[in-house]
Amino acid sequence: MHSKVLTLISHHLCPYVQRASIVLSEKGVAFERTYIDLTAKPDWFLRISPLGKVPLLAVPRGRTDAILFESAAICEYLEETQSGPALHPADPLLRARHRGWMEFGSSILADLWVYETTKDDVQFEAKRQVLKAKFAMLESEKGEGPYFAGAQFSMVDAVFAPVFRYFELFEALFPSGIFDGLPRVNAWRQTLAIRPSVVDAVTADYPERLIAFLQHHSAYLLTHSKIAA
Repeated sequence: MHSKVLTLISHHLCPYVQRASIVLSEKGVAFERTYIDLTAKPDWFLRISPLGKVPLLAVPRGRTDAILFESAAICEYLEETQSGPALHPADPLLRARHRGWMEFGSSILADLWVYETTKDDVQFEAKRQVLKAKFAMLESEKGEGPYFAGAQFSMVDAVFAPVFRYFELFEALFPSGIFDGLPRVNAWRQTLAIRPSVVDAVTADYPERLIAFLQHHSAYLLTHSKIAA
């Protein structure tokens, strides 16, 4: 593979792709996107993706590209090599804490996979409770200011923006109560939802694609929603 600029190999719904896209945009980096169908992965993709997953970042290097995989590695590379605002705190202790909360965000994505795909009402309710508890923990950690750590957008915000995007649709389908009584988290959600890098991390048809995904899985979330009714 040979690119003239950084190329983000993507899937339309992948939250980890969104994470990388947000960081690229926040850094002011010119990049292109190549979308693939994860249900029919092309041979060229399988040759360059060690885990068969997105995102990949193709970095131009001479006559070939260096391929980076895993969103955390991609985002760290961008933080270390690209100009633009720093997305990690300078203080080592605070930076380590931020990385811990980024992993916490990834754990929520794992919970969300079950929440959005399960057909079982018991499993759905169990995950609803898990998600409610995790967001309550975030409420107690969230500081003052519009973003996770205050006035400045950080890598933690890049992780949580795709998480919150799911709920823009999910809460319209099924009022879950997950965010009840969480004023700081709700304000944070609203701030991230309108940030340009977050808006531009997905295509305009993201909601329709997500609904189609739920339909494909016959998800409890959709079959018991307002749309299903």
